[in-house]
Amino acid sequence: MVGGLQYLTLSRPDISFAVNQVCQFMHNPHTSHLQVVNRIFRYIKGTLEQGLIFHKSNDFTIRSFSDADWAGPVDDLRSTAGACIFLGPNLLTWTAKKQSTVSRSSTEAEYRALANTAAEIRWFGYLFRELGIPLRFAPCIYVDNISTIYMAANPIFHARTRHVEIDYHFVRELVARKALHTLYVPSSHQLADIFTKGLNRDRFSLLKSKLNLHVAPLRLLEGKENHDTYHDSTQSAHSMKLVNPIQLALTDSPSQDQLHPS
Repeated sequence: MVGGLQYLTLSRPDISFAVNQVCQFMHNPHTSHLQVVNRIFRYIKGTLEQGLIFHKSNDFTIRSFSDADWAGPVDDLRSTAGACIFLGPNLLTWTAKKQSTVSRSSTEAEYRALANTAAEIRWFGYLFRELGIPLRFAPCIYVDNISTIYMAANPIFHARTRHVEIDYHFVRELVARKALHTLYVPSSHQLADIFTKGLNRDRFSLLKSKLNLHVAPLRLLEGKENHDTYHDSTQSAHSMKLVNPIQLALTDSPSQDQLHPS
């Protein structure tokens, strides 16, 4: 059952966090865990018509959101990291994963998540280069921890961050070469929240919509009697106003000049 849910997360980012949580108890499951799994299946049953919507776009800018829920689970206090990467308005990839080590601070947890996201973006950069797709602008990662941004931009390596030395120098080198930008985004606009923690219904629905998860505008229905329905949905799809989820996420955000370290 859980294996099937893991496969489904490849196309349903909205269940990534929940599936990640139940996977942690597969070695010793209890009845309560089965109840959670059944609840996930009920949610999927009620949202079968929802899926990722991809829009035609000439925007080849890579933008991503990175976040970490510091010391969330009380059993081991290891943080859960989450990230989502966009190419223009379209969601490319996402992740929800528990970190392998205990972080001493929220900044450390966020920085480890930032480093993993940077590595993923770097891989996409190599892929696009091989495909002959030009990237006019350096990728950027939005985080909601100002101290993490300071660490990425500060050439002075502090002793208190020595235990994250590899991650520190990896990100710092990319930022110094201007191959990567780290920018601040308020927690209220952090799209990666959906991958790191449980949310209330309104917050969950809002972030899900910004990931381009919607009811599909086209329904491939069988039978002649459904032809008109299919035609109408096709027309509505063409007339739909497409909005960049990145622009929605960053609406009313503070000025980057005020928050980005000098």
